[in-house]
Amino acid sequence: MDLILWRHAEAEDAAPGQSDLERALTAKGQKQARRMGQWLDSQLPDSCRILSSPALRTLQTADGLGRKYKIHADLAPGADPADILKAANWPAARETVLIIGHQPTLGQAAALLMTGDDSEWDIKKASAWWFSQREPGNPDSLYLKAVMAADLVVK
Repeated sequence: MDLILWRHAEAEDAAPGQSDLERALTAKGQKQARRMGQWLDSQLPDSCRILSSPALRTLQTADGLGRKYKIHADLAPGADPADILKAANWPAARETVLIIGHQPTLGQAAALLMTGDDSEWDIKKASAWWFSQREPGNPDSLYLKAVMAADLVVK
């Protein structure tokens, strides 16, 4: 199974009285989402299942990919890393799964995948971490296939 963790692009600070879920991408964030979305689209299989947090900034990031996606409430800000892996059906899913979410949860999920421990890893805004496990249930077959940042994508 392949699992890609994609952190949302740069977002505006919350305005007074605005919910965290309503924060939108900045102009820079929209550019980041398009660039990374184009790269991911060129790499992902057509059968990829795409799940996004319900936050506006993650939905706008997902729009940069140009593919259909499902909103998954368990991916909202403050989610538990185990919820991310459960939503992805890790490692039993047959298809590639792309999760669009938030820090610190994505970094915690990445650390859990790679080390089996609870740690705080930082995933840069608009970056994607691609994990692959060749044999379900065999953690020794897990590897980090790619890490890509939006500013590294060639236009």
